[in-house]
Amino acid sequence: MTTTHISPDLGNLRRIAAFSSGHEGGNPAGVLITDHAPNDSEMQAIAAEVGYSETAFASPDGDHWRVRYFSPEGEVDFCGHATIALGRALSDLKGPARYDLRINAGDISVASHTDDSGKTLIELQSPPTRSGPAEGAVLAEALALFDLTEEDLDPALPPAIANAGNDHLVLALRQRDRLARMEYDLADGRRLMERHGLTTINLILAGEDGLFVSRNAFAIGGVLEDPATGAAAAALAGYLRDIDWPLDWSPKEAADAARAEIRIEQGDDMGVPSRLRLSISPEKGAPVAVSGQARDIA
Repeated sequence: MTTTHISPDLGNLRRIAAFSSGHEGGNPAGVLITDHAPNDSEMQAIAAEVGYSETAFASPDGDHWRVRYFSPEGEVDFCGHATIALGRALSDLKGPARYDLRINAGDISVASHTDDSGKTLIELQSPPTRSGPAEGAVLAEALALFDLTEEDLDPALPPAIANAGNDHLVLALRQRDRLARMEYDLADGRRLMERHGLTTINLILAGEDGLFVSRNAFAIGGVLEDPATGAAAAALAGYLRDIDWPLDWSPKEAADAARAEIRIEQGDDMGVPSRLRLSISPEKGAPVAVSGQARDIA
């Protein structure tokens, strides 16, 4: 690790859209890399001033980086898109490499690489995953929030609480037009998410060949919808693995270990196209690799 001095002032604040679709879309995140972390109240004030759904704060700590995430409303244990944005900022500052991160949810990593088409991708390794059925009050309240019925749900993907660092409610819908019409009351959504400890409510539609379309309600963070949500994507991938969803586990090369690829299209319905790629091993509960492009916000 180099010894480049990093000033704690806000002149170093980066604004980066993670999981962008080329030169458009993506989920904006603030990134502040400093020699010494600001205190909690300072981080909260900076996140509120930046105004994005999350801002990542990183400072060197031994052989890793200590990273914390704040929304305008409070601290978040893990944020996928802000981690991708941080990976872009670290690569710009110190060069392409793997960076080990210590977050509230555990130890993860982020790295940059070039794919077969020549695109530079930032990839994070999520915390371990777990999932279980969503039943009772949380399901009934969520259906009422979005004016959905059980007939709107895809029976092949039962409602679930999925976790890859924090809890996400997953609701799979049958029809694309019903997903496009997603709307809800922000205050009611926030209360529901606070009651049940949810970070997002992930409404999805299953496509073919590992493709999913997603919309993520993020009322607890003070915004109606997230245009790209890496943490929810990782949690969804873990859930699909848990229920043995049909995926292509064929290795790309004979010597490669078996892995499955999942693609998520998110943000199109809000005019912010975002693209996420996920790679998972067959081992249930293992971390998920989440990758995407990242672009600077002017």
